[in-house]
Amino acid sequence: MPSAVTPITSPAHLRTITSSNSYTIIDFYADWCGPCKVISPIFEQLAAQETKAGRLAFVKVDVDAQREVAGNYGISAMPTFLILKGSSVKETVRGANATALRTAVLSAAADAAKGPAKGGAGGATFTGAGRALGGEGVAAKPATGPAFTMPNVGAIASSPASYSQGSGLPQTVVRFVGLYLQTFFTFEPAATAETSPFRVQKPGGNGARVRTVG
Repeated sequence: MPSAVTPITSPAHLRTITSSNSYTIIDFYADWCGPCKVISPIFEQLAAQETKAGRLAFVKVDVDAQREVAGNYGISAMPTFLILKGSSVKETVRGANATALRTAVLSAAADAAKGPAKGGAGGATFTGAGRALGGEGVAAKPATGPAFTMPNVGAIASSPASYSQGSGLPQTVVRFVGLYLQTFFTFEPAATAETSPFRVQKPGGNGARVRTVG
């Protein structure tokens, strides 16, 4: 099983981790340090239990290989554990004190769980124009189609025959209903349709041929 503790390789590497986690627990150690080896399994166990991406990270720094990192934090004795909130040191545990280390780590874990994780999907906000399905980089266009115009109820009520001379769907419906009602109640539907005010009026003509319904 891979270790949950990340070995730090440079000052920039450590800055990347601290900036992307709410808390970072640092183990400053040396290969020749006996107490470091004694408490290392406990640090590994805490890391396996408490690591949470974006909230709590565990790292270790070899003070001989990363003298600049150790110097930045004034490390002079090993082992030394630092609990960082962001980039600020919140607590220091010196020596192989398992109880103090566990208490500091659990306190940091509890506090980290209260706020949002850094660098997680939960903090991402989508902005930008929509995209059309199947067309990468192409802005989605609103659907277009024939617009429906609400009929003028007042015009229909006052002069249905005049209103029916328009070219829209409501006018066509009024014209059809008017012709239907006039020809249905007559013995001469064809003649009635020819003289009906609901027939289509063409400029310069005597009216359109109308198919009667009877």
